[in-house]
Amino acid sequence: MSEHELRVSKIRNGTVIDHVEGGQALNVLAILGIDGSEGLGVSVGMNVPSDRLGRKDLVKVEGRELSQSEVDVLSLIAPEATINIVREFEVVEKNRVTRPDRVAGVLSCPNRNCITNADEPVETRFEVVADGVRCDYCSTVLRSDIAEHIDV
Repeated sequence: MSEHELRVSKIRNGTVIDHVEGGQALNVLAILGIDGSEGLGVSVGMNVPSDRLGRKDLVKVEGRELSQSEVDVLSLIAPEATINIVREFEVVEKNRVTRPDRVAGVLSCPNRNCITNADEPVETRFEVVADGVRCDYCSTVLRSDIAEHIDV
């Protein structure tokens, strides 16, 4: 296989999530709730060469476009990602993810003593900070293990 040969076929309609940090593709699938049972065509490239990142992951999902809340959560684990919307084999929209200032209801707080873990009707809320996210209730900061606390 030559360096410029296409490794994964094009999709007719759907979403291509490109420039994901190497090793994060399975977390991307988890965020999207994709486990194979929904019948969507999914292609995953892991640790493929990238001029920008050195190594990157790539996820193609046939027949599905992402919601803004899904993109917001993706941005927490893949801040360099681009989201390409494909229709009839053509990229019709291409956007880089932008990290939101806050996320609500999508992460669980790792602090067992946080009110969000006390069977109270409280939705989790986190402020997005430079090195991770900080719980609005107990100020616990999540850094490298954000993907393990995604609760979508």
